[in-house]
Amino acid sequence: MEIVSGLLIILFALLGTPLFVIMALAALVAFTFTDVELSAISIEIYRISSQATILTIPLFTLAGYMMAESGSPKRLLRLADAALGWLPGGVAIVSLVICAFFTAFTGASGVTIIALGGLLYPILNNEGYDEKFSLGLITTSGSLGLLFPPSLPIILYGLVTGVDIDKLFIAGILPGILLIAVLSIYSIVIAKRNRTDKTQALSRKPFSMQELIAAFKGSFWEVLLPVGVLYGIYSGKTTTTEAAAVTAFYILIIEVFVYRDISITKDIPRIIKDSMSLVGGILLILCCALGFTNWLVDEEIPMHILEFMQTYLNNKWSFLFFLNIFLLIVGALMDIFSAIIVVVPLITPIAAEFGVDPVHLAIIFLANLEIGYITPPVGINLFISSFRFKKPVTELYKASFPYLILLLFALVIITYVPALSLAFIK
Repeated sequence: MEIVSGLLIILFALLGTPLFVIMALAALVAFTFTDVELSAISIEIYRISSQATILTIPLFTLAGYMMAESGSPKRLLRLADAALGWLPGGVAIVSLVICAFFTAFTGASGVTIIALGGLLYPILNNEGYDEKFSLGLITTSGSLGLLFPPSLPIILYGLVTGVDIDKLFIAGILPGILLIAVLSIYSIVIAKRNRTDKTQALSRKPFSMQELIAAFKGSFWEVLLPVGVLYGIYSGKTTTTEAAAVTAFYILIIEVFVYRDISITKDIPRIIKDSMSLVGGILLILCCALGFTNWLVDEEIPMHILEFMQTYLNNKWSFLFFLNIFLLIVGALMDIFSAIIVVVPLITPIAAEFGVDPVHLAIIFLANLEIGYITPPVGINLFISSFRFKKPVTELYKASFPYLILLLFALVIITYVPALSLAFIK
């Protein structure tokens, strides 16, 4: 009977049944055949839902969506261009920074690609970058901010594992900067190479302090936001949940009443609907997957995997090598929220046995899943960009490949230099 049930679940999955339904069915079937009360699933869902930090997910998501729907992208793009546009490859670096900023607040690469792609793509092309470079840059940048606070995947990881979310916020900053720095260096190299080509002379605008000051004044209230959020959390004046509430309220006030980009009657209801659709999807997956992951833990599946791995792996560094390969595959096949809920409970106890710091493990995990967004064949950013720019997905594979290689190089550094993640952790 167990085999028949398993085959039916696999069949439903192949027929395109939503992931949360598959997870719920797997949990119900598994607990039924192990004679465990199904109420165990409800108890675990209640445990998660009763945590105060879960409120940060809808609040930060709403704030990010309001910013994306307002004139904020244009104002911040102007500021970043004034500050960095004079550098070789400055426009590309500006694109990386702006996309990372918005992904950190929305937690969704799709929002960044859809909202900013239309702005950045023509700018990059007008600056002399070829289409392949521009497509690859925007596709990659869509998930570039997932290591920066207040990223939703970081919050969800902390909820699932019990690792201090504030520590995860700090730990992700330097690795996140490393990813941007590696891609920025590549952009500079491409800019210099193209400048030597008479047919593609990239323009290099002069630095203007007057323009920088004007751009800063124009985006002052939005620039103040990340500084205020981080100060509030790390000074101890606010909890993460309180910071999320303040952020959502602050964005509402400045976008509706200060900049007047958004109508409180026409736009806010639609924005709430769109943002809460994403949140609803995350929470639905969370609730349905918790039961299945609990069964895996109860049946000591991680310990069986550990015993198998110890047969072939004898130290932390070899474990991390195979962990990265595994997570890259997971990231290419699953969305980051499902992967956190399903995979993290499996690898956490195994990593602990090999002596991997739980905070460092979180950054390795999230960096892998971030890269998975552009990993063929089914990296989600590839398909979002294909839809946004009306290009064949195979063309996006080619455009993103150089960025994939660069990010894998950065991943090696993040994995084997723990100090990068743990430098500011007390």
